[in-house]
Amino acid sequence: MTKNLDSEGLRSIAENYDLFYIDLWGVVHNGIVLHEEAINTLKMLLKFNKKFVLLTNAPRPIVTVKSILEKMGMEENLSNHVFTSGEASLSYLSKEHNSQKFYHVGPPRDFDLFKGFENYKSNIINDSEYLLCTGLFDEHDKDLNFYKNLLENYVNKKMICTNPDLIVDKGNRRELCAGSVAMVFEKMGGEVVYFGKPYPEVYNQSIDNKNKKILSIGDNLNTDIKGANLLNYDSLLISNGVHKNEIKDNGIEKVSKQYESIANFMQSDLKW
Repeated sequence: MTKNLDSEGLRSIAENYDLFYIDLWGVVHNGIVLHEEAINTLKMLLKFNKKFVLLTNAPRPIVTVKSILEKMGMEENLSNHVFTSGEASLSYLSKEHNSQKFYHVGPPRDFDLFKGFENYKSNIINDSEYLLCTGLFDEHDKDLNFYKNLLENYVNKKMICTNPDLIVDKGNRRELCAGSVAMVFEKMGGEVVYFGKPYPEVYNQSIDNKNKKILSIGDNLNTDIKGANLLNYDSLLISNGVHKNEIKDNGIEKVSKQYESIANFMQSDLKW
């Protein structure tokens, strides 16, 4: 049973935890503006000396995401807590695929991820040794059939997916993410290595989490809450995020069952 904390706030349970993993998109901001109550919550965690990581399935290095948040108005003492799925993928890529040609599936805004090895980017998919998926091409950002046709002859190549999210809401607009392309590739028989929630590496790389009582906060049952369930962390679902309409129509228990992920707590929006 998921307990609703809308009236009591996060403050009612905060003392029970040593470490908080907090999602960014859908919790701290909506892709356009920061949520004031969420920012206040982060400040209160700092005030009470609580450790937290702003853990995001962003296919970009930490420094890029920090810069975006600071342009939105986030103070540096908060943005310093960011860790990204893109950052988690970099150590793997340098060890396992060093000096190998890759074909990039994703928009130009994600080029920062491979700035250190951009010379190995191939514009011809046939010449590449692996596929690096960070998202969708700007000109094909709604049609997954395009990627089925593009990739169907290359299922022998390994795909590295740096954002397991299937969808995200940017303001009031829903957008597809890299995870949707990876899912198409897997359904055709391709192998995908994922970096980001719900997979353990991104949690373990971000901070020393040994012997800590942990609460994971996010709006996505498929990544934030599923990751917490897999790692035996407690979790708090933000219900006004990506599942807002599903929860409104069917209720939290039914939606949780559908996604096979159960949160201990829920809030409409993150509030202290």
